[in-house]
Amino acid sequence: MLRDKKGRRVLLAGFLILIGLLTLKLDYSFSIISNFSLSISDIFMLAATFVAGYPIAVSAFNAIRYKIFGIDALVTLAVIGAIYIREFWEAAAVTFLFMLGNYLEARALEKTRSAIRALLELAPDAARVIRDGLEIEISPDEVIKGEIVIVKPGEKIPVDGIVTEGNAYVNQASITGESMPVSKEDGAGVFSGTILESGYLKVKAERVGDDTTFARILEMVEEAQDKKAKTQKFLEVFAQYYTPGIVVLAVIVYILTKNLPLTLTLLVIACPGALVIATPVSVVAGIGNGARNGILIKGGEIIEKIGTVRVIAFDKTGTLTEGKPKVTNVKNYGIETRELLQITASAEMFSEHPLAKAIIDRAKADEDVELIEPDESEIITGQGLKARLADQVYIIGNKKILAEHGLDISPDIEEYINSEEAIGQTAVIVADYKEKRIIGVISIADTIRPDAPKLINKLRVAGVKRIVMLTGDNERAAKAIAEKIGLDGYYAELLPAGKVRILEELQAEYGAVAMVGDGVNDAPALASADLGIAIGGAGTDVAMETADLVLMSAEIIKLSYAIGLSRATVINIKQNIYFAVSVVILLLMGVLAKLVFLSSGMLIHILSVLAVIVNAMRLIGYKEK
Repeated sequence: MLRDKKGRRVLLAGFLILIGLLTLKLDYSFSIISNFSLSISDIFMLAATFVAGYPIAVSAFNAIRYKIFGIDALVTLAVIGAIYIREFWEAAAVTFLFMLGNYLEARALEKTRSAIRALLELAPDAARVIRDGLEIEISPDEVIKGEIVIVKPGEKIPVDGIVTEGNAYVNQASITGESMPVSKEDGAGVFSGTILESGYLKVKAERVGDDTTFARILEMVEEAQDKKAKTQKFLEVFAQYYTPGIVVLAVIVYILTKNLPLTLTLLVIACPGALVIATPVSVVAGIGNGARNGILIKGGEIIEKIGTVRVIAFDKTGTLTEGKPKVTNVKNYGIETRELLQITASAEMFSEHPLAKAIIDRAKADEDVELIEPDESEIITGQGLKARLADQVYIIGNKKILAEHGLDISPDIEEYINSEEAIGQTAVIVADYKEKRIIGVISIADTIRPDAPKLINKLRVAGVKRIVMLTGDNERAAKAIAEKIGLDGYYAELLPAGKVRILEELQAEYGAVAMVGDGVNDAPALASADLGIAIGGAGTDVAMETADLVLMSAEIIKLSYAIGLSRATVINIKQNIYFAVSVVILLLMGVLAKLVFLSSGMLIHILSVLAVIVNAMRLIGYKEK
């Protein structure tokens, strides 16, 4: 890959420069032609110049062919001049540092492009349809609108459509971000790319091929990334004026003075060595600090963006919440809590439903609870289950299963269940079928991350104007989470396209917007926001690769650290740029006034480069205040 070739060139050039510096004091030299000799150090410096400078010269030549005279051309001229006046160290240093900057930029750009490949791997790869009375397997692209598609457990649904037959639980996390599988039965809508976890469905295809929800997610990510890739860099704009100006100035100086060494000295001194590395070294130091603290920042442009964010939009499931349902409350009626958990967990022993797992995990966490294998267990899809333990029969599930078995809910229990559901809890009702009474209600919810409320407060202190939540979950659950965490607002029941639309509205009203998410359904929003932030600890690969910034652990509190680090890095970059430009201007004035000569100019130039590097290295020790 191009990035790998640049990386190898940077390493080789750096190695050659190091050897050149180590052999600097060796007196032995080679006479190439009469009155022209090279020391061992000179040879290694020239080799480093060729290794790093060759692609720069080629780029400059190709640009000049199209009448573009950029900073590549200035660097090439300066290097040729430095070689002519035997300043081989300067030639090697300039080409090496310039190539390092190019490598860092290429590395950041390639990282974002891999998101498309990751998304494609998640697309459905087969579809089972009924044609001429036969069940056949075809490519999802070959499904015709209106055909009946059969989906079995563990398979990805290949089309957007309507269920015509069957009952099943479908994991829609890839599209809606919902933390728990959703029950689907006749008349329910399903999305391409979602996974059928248990049950069996026949689906009438309504959207197929490139028209499906999943295909549109792919398209949105591609469009958003293309838009970002066209951003012009400050250095390119600067070079449009600086490079021709220096060349013209050098020509004028030569015409007026006929002094070739002075002219070449001007070109060499004017080559913005410190300016070229001013941004890359600060970026490397900032990125290195972030990496040590579990924060992946994908390049200098991203660091600059972080400090401009005015609004932060969070996904809910797996971002503000842990993404795993847990038992939050246990309400018992006429029975001990331990016994209620034992009955419920034992009855759910063979169920694969996420709610069952949450109950079993809670029961196992209690050392006093010993599970008993049920004599009989009947799972009723979309409602719950009926189980026999010893001589007792228990009904466990939602209100619907109780109604179908003739069990009434008293007003006080009804009020309790409604209050739990009002704050976003899922209420699992446990009833003794033989005695026709409810013995308990177990509340389950996707719990809020412990550091979420603290993060929201820190973001407000950092100057973020508005903090909202975008989620595919229902209005009730979204409201409960938003109120608990203290958000400024929330938007519920959103598909990926809806999240992108809300982000556009926020951008128009407030300015730069960041999106924080972890799932495939967040990929379009992460890509289209001014800044995409992925939670890596619990996130999907596509969210991590689409995002501009990744928190490698599940600790979202580190987002405030990332914002502080980015602002410190931007300040550092500006300090370096102002300093480098000031040094170049002073050196140019000194050269023209014949107060600065090559030796003293080179010393000042090298010291300015070292000063920029030392200033940037301060970022390595950055700590959040």
